[in-house]
Amino acid sequence: MDLVHSHHRRRSLLFLLLPLFFFLSACPGSRAEVITLTEETFADKVKEKDTIWFVQFCVPWCKHCKNLGTLWEDLGKTMEGEDEIEIGQVDCSTSKPVCSKVDIHSYPTFKIFYDGEEIAKYKGPRQVEPLKQFVLDEADKAARAKLEAD
Repeated sequence: MDLVHSHHRRRSLLFLLLPLFFFLSACPGSRAEVITLTEETFADKVKEKDTIWFVQFCVPWCKHCKNLGTLWEDLGKTMEGEDEIEIGQVDCSTSKPVCSKVDIHSYPTFKIFYDGEEIAKYKGPRQVEPLKQFVLDEADKAARAKLEAD
């Protein structure tokens, strides 16, 4: 009897929360954010299981970084809903050790990480579509390699 009641209560709670969930996901503020990675978070985040991280490395005073404008945020918005792909950024002026460790010598640099390892560096045009295609292709390759390894 108790089991049935607790199951029912849990279900009705779920139905109460569902509209809230849909409301939040429909809000314009709930886009895929660009996640700022720091010395404290970088290593753990890029090791997240089955997650591809596409990371931009910049410094605030770099003219080329400033010229990107909202490119990285736009990419983040475009990638919303893509499972297992995260868009990150590192400010090399405040996270120098991260940038030395992953060998950043010029700005901006765009790299893809999977299972904690760098798997690709982007050298194409600085536009949303080619960036998106690049990360989707790399995610696809990583998924295929994983299937072959299992």
